[in-house]
This record gives sequence, C-alpha cells and structure tokens, in this order.
Amino acid sequence: MQNYLFVYGTLRRSARHPMHKLLATGSCFIGRAHYQGRLYQIAHYPGVVASLNPADLVVGELYQLLQPDLMLAELDHYEACSAAFAKPQEYRRELQQVKLENGDNITCWVYLYNLNVDGMACILSGDFLNQGIE
Repeated sequence: MQNYLFVYGTLRRSARHPMHKLLATGSCFIGRAHYQGRLYQIAHYPGVVASLNPADLVVGELYQLLQPDLMLAELDHYEACSAAFAKPQEYRRELQQVKLENGDNITCWVYLYNLNVDGMACILSGDFLNQGIE
C-alpha cells in the first residue's frame, strides 16, 4: 500500500484543525508540495479536482504515513468516503502525482472532490490558507 498522503485543506499544519493532530501523530511531515488541480471552496473546507492545465497548482503538504491502513481508514471516515457513507460520496481517495519543492515527483494519496463544482468559487491562489476567490 502507498504510504504517502498529500493534504491541501483542513489537515494542513497551520489550519489548526483537530484532525491534523491525528495525522501528525501517525505520520512524518515530508514537506510542502504542489498538485496539478483546481481548488474550490466547498463550505468551510476546500475540494480539489484534477486539471490538465500545468498553471493550476494546489498548495499542500506531503506526509509519510507510519501505519497507512489504520490512518487511511480514519481519514476516509473524516473525508466521508468510507463504505459507511452513501454514494455518491463527496470525496474519493486516489493515487496521484505531486511535486515537492525540490522538484521530486511523488506518487501519493489525494482526496479529490467527487461532486459537481459548477457554480462553486475557485480559490485562485491554489492555497486554501491564503485565498483569492474567483
């Protein structure tokens, strides 16, 4: 199982969300990273969708999970994409490529927004914690 996870919203360190504490205790912070996607304001949290445009970059953090099976089960429940939630689920967890600040590409888990984004505000900066909304 892949043991890297990219987070871009409420799970980031400076978001100060209680779920980050769970992530912090069960993983090692690798560094800042970027994902080629578009970031949307869903509610009090963001959602990302993949983009073919290389200019669309989402800011986030990469973590190495110490016990991936256990941590991903917890995070799937938090992201409402476990089997306990009715379909269509708001998010889906997929393996994607992210780029670290040193230029290295890493394959990791990313929670992608799984519903329609028509009419939702796009976070132009690609950074949920430093927004410019379109």
